[in-house]
This record gives sequence, C-alpha cells and structure tokens, in this order.
Amino acid sequence: MKYRRLLLKLSGEALAGGKGSGIDPAIVASMADAIVRTHQLGADISIVIGAGNIVRGISMSAQGFGRVTGDQMGMLGTVINCLALQDALIERGVDARVLSGVEIGFCEKFSQKSAERHLSKRRILLLAGGTGNPFFTTDTAAALRALEVGADLLIKATKVDGIYDADPVKVPTAQKFETLTLARAVELDLKVMDAAALALCRDNKMPILVCQMEGDNLSKAVRGEKIGTLVTP
Repeated sequence: MKYRRLLLKLSGEALAGGKGSGIDPAIVASMADAIVRTHQLGADISIVIGAGNIVRGISMSAQGFGRVTGDQMGMLGTVINCLALQDALIERGVDARVLSGVEIGFCEKFSQKSAERHLSKRRILLLAGGTGNPFFTTDTAAALRALEVGADLLIKATKVDGIYDADPVKVPTAQKFETLTLARAVELDLKVMDAAALALCRDNKMPILVCQMEGDNLSKAVRGEKIGTLVTP
C-alpha cells in the first residue's frame, strides 16, 4: 500500500442515496462492503461523515434558529450517521467504534490517544460530532481528525470522479484535473473543501484525494492507483 492510514470524509447526503434525505440501508451496506475490503488490505481507516441528509447548521440558521443551535443539531446528526455505518461494519465482522467530539452517553469521547489505541487494535473509527464546536464544518473536522490520527491521506468522497474546472453536470466541456496543488485549488476557488480545512492541510502537508465512493475506488486509493484528483500540499 502507498497509504497505510487514511481518513475518509463522506457526505451525509451520500447515505441518503436517491432519497435526498434520511438513510438508505442499501447505500450504507455498499459503503460498508467497500470499507471492509480496504481494511482487509491492512489499511487503518477513520471516517468522518456529514449530516446533510438529516440537518445542516447553516440551513437551520437561515430558517430562524441560532447558528450555534443549528450547528449543534448538525453535530447530533453526524452521530446518527456514524451509528448507522458502525452497525453495518459490525455486521460484516469488523470491530468499529464511534468516537464523538461532543459528549454523548453511548459514544466514547474523542481524544488522540484513544483514537491511536483503537487503530492499533485494527478497529475502524467513526468520528462523529464534528470538531465539537459550532462554526466549523465537517470538512474542517475531517482535516483536523486526519492530522490527529496521523493519516497519510485524506480522501473526500464526492458525486463526481474528481475536481473539474467547472461543474461537469452543467458544463459538458469541463476539464478534469489529474493532480492539483492546494495553492492552485484556492486560487481557482474550486471549492475542494472549505478554507479552514484547506489551510490545515496546506500548513501540515496533508494530501487530499477527491474521488467517487464506488466500486473498489477506496482500495485503489490506498494502493496509490490513479483515480480522482490528487491535491498535493
């Protein structure tokens, strides 16, 4: 493997599949299968999941809720998603633990030491609760946790197969980037991740792979095969 330890960032919407909201058990099962195959290669895997299929903090604040309240609701949404994926992983015979950035009675509180202990025992980590603070997205949480667990690669799963110079759904002639520097991504305003997440990755030399979560892409990623777009420090 080229990358032994990885942090996988999944969107909450991905768990909803075609439903748009909620959790689609078939999608969760497919994701769990791909994660288990990669884990069996020997990779250490940590996962951060968004909560867009349940609630978005920014959307809730636009509807009249305070931003802090909205973000706290979103943090709870990530716990729900992590529990769903944990259950699917355990059904497949893999030990998976949910560690939360916020205090939840039935989840272990996240710390760097506890994460390292679980990873050393070959457990898959589902990192819920964002950073534990409002005003930070799950993109930023993914970048932060990737650094804390000592990941070699941050993988951001998206709907398209990489980063393009325009929306490929709307612009058929959009060109895909095979590789890209973080500085160039910021300069072109490509919305790879939010500014705080990109700054963390740039300052700490964390590479980001943007690709689709389908088939054996996750296994190909840890082997260093050319898929998606690799964003280098």
